[in-house]
Amino acid sequence: MLSRIAESLFWIGRYVERADDTARMLDVHVQMLLEDPWAEEDLVCRTLLLVMDRGTPDPEVMVGRDQVLGALAWDQSTPSAIAGAWVAARENARRAREVISTELWESINATWNQLPGQVRTRRPHAFFAWAIERSALVTGVAAGSLSRDDSWNFLILGRSLERADMTARLLATRALAGSTGPDWSTLLRSCGAHEAYLRRYRSIGSDESAAEFLLSDRLFPRSVVHALGQAQACLDALDPAAAQAPLDDVRRTLGHARTILEYGVLPDLMDNLPEVMLTVQRACATASSLIRERYFPSGALTHWAGGVL
Repeated sequence: MLSRIAESLFWIGRYVERADDTARMLDVHVQMLLEDPWAEEDLVCRTLLLVMDRGTPDPEVMVGRDQVLGALAWDQSTPSAIAGAWVAARENARRAREVISTELWESINATWNQLPGQVRTRRPHAFFAWAIERSALVTGVAAGSLSRDDSWNFLILGRSLERADMTARLLATRALAGSTGPDWSTLLRSCGAHEAYLRRYRSIGSDESAAEFLLSDRLFPRSVVHALGQAQACLDALDPAAAQAPLDDVRRTLGHARTILEYGVLPDLMDNLPEVMLTVQRACATASSLIRERYFPSGALTHWAGGVL
């Protein structure tokens, strides 16, 4: 597979997942600001911008819901916003058109065509629901129409890294916002995890068990540990020989982050949750850079040997 095609597939997985997870995160916090009269809007909005690496204004400038929505929902010029992520996903799908299925291309292209109308209405909760629904559609079409070859593994590799990163960011907002942030039950619902969590703990739960479920449950697909494990499985499938060799830098980076969560003591993880989630985010960013260097080299030097390239 050409490296440019592999890279496009990798980023399709990341951008579709980013649109989905950002919509879930914003939906929770915007709804909380509407329903909770005691919520500190400036603190909640600053926390969101900080966790999403969008920077925050000076302390004397008040940050409100409109500013957050403009930066993280409506902005089509940056892939860190929901609209921008869909624009970037469609561009990468266009580049990989020769290997993705017609159904997958049509689902992403249809989402891109609907995007201006959705942005124009400026109805946050309807927009979030639309983004989540379109992400589920694209994910389902990909699962039903792509062979489980390298194209599938690159797509899922990107999705898994993004999912681990975004779940870590969601948990970081809860830790940083403290009592002004959404409760654990709300976070579980935002991840589609509430029913699975109740079955896991037989309807007897706590804040600690909810955090543990989103951090380290091996069976729930949106937990950080499950997403990191799926990323490692994709790497093994892409290079089976490397799976039997000593650990390379990518596997070591992801494995270290996964080990912290799997074998860490829950009270210690909860006491240092922002720092632990930052470690996960850095691991995902480092792994993404190492994957790019290994599979998507750009700007490589061309060496001539006599008359042969």
